[in-house]
Amino acid sequence: MSGSRFTLGTRGSALATTQTGHVAAELNRLSGVEYDTVLVKTEGDVTSGPLSQLGGTGVFAAALRQALYEGTCDMAVHSLKDLPTTQPEGLVIAATPVRADVRDALCSRDGLFLAELPEGASVGTGSPRRAAQLLAFRPDLRIVDIRGNVGTRLGRVKGSPVQKDDGGVGRTAQGDLDAVVLAAAGLERLGLESHITEYLDPDIMLPAPGQGSLAVEVRTGGSGHSAVDAALETMDDTDTRLAITAERALLARLEAGCAAPVGALALVQGDELVLDSVACKPDGSDTMRRSARTSTLTIDGAWALGVTLAEQLLAEGAAELAGL
Repeated sequence: MSGSRFTLGTRGSALATTQTGHVAAELNRLSGVEYDTVLVKTEGDVTSGPLSQLGGTGVFAAALRQALYEGTCDMAVHSLKDLPTTQPEGLVIAATPVRADVRDALCSRDGLFLAELPEGASVGTGSPRRAAQLLAFRPDLRIVDIRGNVGTRLGRVKGSPVQKDDGGVGRTAQGDLDAVVLAAAGLERLGLESHITEYLDPDIMLPAPGQGSLAVEVRTGGSGHSAVDAALETMDDTDTRLAITAERALLARLEAGCAAPVGALALVQGDELVLDSVACKPDGSDTMRRSARTSTLTIDGAWALGVTLAEQLLAEGAAELAGL
């Protein structure tokens, strides 16, 4: 903290800085305190190989957390699905703002829906979870592992409109894929909804645990500023916190990382928290979908729900099925 200004640590991608900007604006509105951003380069940003081979969960979080420990920033803003399920000593998730759209989105050529893509169509994704569920729905698809920022991935789609250096919109000549699958929340936060051909229903594709959620992490003990701490408490959304707690508990009990073909989605429905899950064989040839619910709408109740459902999955062979 410098004077009355606080610093928010973030990755340097367009999506990360946009998300952090939204958090900073809301904290400023709630607290009256000014916020600056500190760009932190992470292992996931500088390595070009498949994310599933970079050591699993945490490749985007470690450097941001180190910046917090060192005092380089006062808070860190994460995409919650990138965070390991074990909370490190000395840090705490102070706020989980209202969750954005949890769904995955298909961005395809010619406005085609997933069911309309031609036989053998090439679909890009860097996520084993998405790949497995795509193949479960359409075994004929050719899945292509892709990396890069959102703009780069969209540019892989044949005929996809892309942003030019002068700010105009052109047509890509480099497109080599029939479609890509990305998180709807990221596209919406970047104002790129026009690229979405189809929002994939969770019945077809369950999202990653925590997808669509942000996490504001601080050092244990709070920010050191009462107005900022009060703003973080206000920003923390109860339903989002309950949902992501159940999803992350399931992931933790399964001992599954971001490279695992596992999906989970929890929703508060009336006076119950309902958790749906899926574990897939990586090639999509077999899937196991199970659900559970609880009327104990507390953090402990949400965590217990996730653990209970995970233990059911494990008892029925999910670890062997998904290669956990």
